[in-house]
Amino acid sequence: MTTVGTYAPQPGAAPLPRMIAAQAALETKMLLRNGEQLLLTVVIPTLLLVLFSSVDIVDTGKGRAVDFLTPGVLALAVMSTAFTGQAIATGFERRYGVLKRLAASPLPRWGLMTAKTASVLVTEVLQVLLLTVIAFALGWSPHGNPLTVLLLLVLGTAAFSGLGLLMAGTLKAEATLGAANLVFLLLLVGGGVIVPLDKFPQGAQDVLGLLPISALSDGLRAVLQHGTGTPWGDLGVLAVWAVAGLGAAGAFFRWE
Repeated sequence: MTTVGTYAPQPGAAPLPRMIAAQAALETKMLLRNGEQLLLTVVIPTLLLVLFSSVDIVDTGKGRAVDFLTPGVLALAVMSTAFTGQAIATGFERRYGVLKRLAASPLPRWGLMTAKTASVLVTEVLQVLLLTVIAFALGWSPHGNPLTVLLLLVLGTAAFSGLGLLMAGTLKAEATLGAANLVFLLLLVGGGVIVPLDKFPQGAQDVLGLLPISALSDGLRAVLQHGTGTPWGDLGVLAVWAVAGLGAAGAFFRWE
């Protein structure tokens, strides 16, 4: 007579939500341990906020500079974490074979992307808290509905996360490194973060206004600086970028 064995833990894949949560926790730990990414995601936005709020370098229009700059720097923090930092880290994970090994696990491709986006959100919570404390110390006086701000940040994160994963999953690691940093610098200057969009020619304003960084910074500025209602136009632009970016990343992302 053959006795059926009892195995603990039971062999087989864990439930999908548990796999995604475990991968998100791992991604968050790796992100917070990476000194270069912390420089990009925390130190640079902080320095820009303090410098441009304290020194009259750029004409930000009427009102205090910190009230104009803080929403833009919050948008920059989202972009640096969800797009630039994530694209570079994922690109080199792909090069070194980390993603190839994950492909052999039960975690689906969309589950990995979900975990990476969740880790980005955790990091952004820390970023927003730090930048908010510094902005208040500089005399910032925000307005508007916090729920609208949260919606803008979440949609902005989804948009930039999709674009970052699309870049990391289709280009070589070295190309991703160069392209992600170049895009970061270009959008820092032309995305309404530090320099108001109305300083550009009208034709350029129309094009730049459709970029995700411009929609996020303008939407945050409309709510936090001017206390307006829900900026549906900016939310719409971010939603389109989020759907397009995540959809393209899901379709074209390669494990190796």
